[in-house]
Amino acid sequence: MKNILLVIDYQNDFVDGALGFSQAAELETAIVAKIEHYKRNGDPVAFTFDTHQPDYLATQEGKKLPVLHCLQYTPGWQLYGQVASLCSAGDLRFEKGAFGSMELVAYLRGQGFERVELVGVVSHICVLANAVLAKAALPEAEIVIDAACTASFDERLHQAALDVMAGLQMTVVNR
Repeated sequence: MKNILLVIDYQNDFVDGALGFSQAAELETAIVAKIEHYKRNGDPVAFTFDTHQPDYLATQEGKKLPVLHCLQYTPGWQLYGQVASLCSAGDLRFEKGAFGSMELVAYLRGQGFERVELVGVVSHICVLANAVLAKAALPEAEIVIDAACTASFDERLHQAALDVMAGLQMTVVNR
């Protein structure tokens, strides 16, 4: 079976930076174990980077969430903690200026993955958006969300996102 792990936006600004929240930091050990497992099995790991420019506050997202974050190449944009050390030169990286990555969709469509697993933050925003895009790109693949490896600053929206993903015939594990 051809598998891939998608690590969604596990960046400093979402863990202990501008938009950081305590639950995000608590995911580090589980995400690290997941990355190590995939790499041991020879399966690819892809990392997404929420990526904004200095004009962020003038964008639609910036007007609705007026907090500068994940400015490209700044410390807040970098991957967090041990996850950063596990992202090697050969790993796939997708910089995205929106919640979902169309570049990631194009990659997934061309690879024939049978199983796509997502971990990272924020569950009700970028994890959800990229899970839906992965399902659209690969309708016959199993899309898996590990609830022990994703979180949100809003527990109600986190649970709702897990419900929505399950309702979209994705597999939600460790709930």
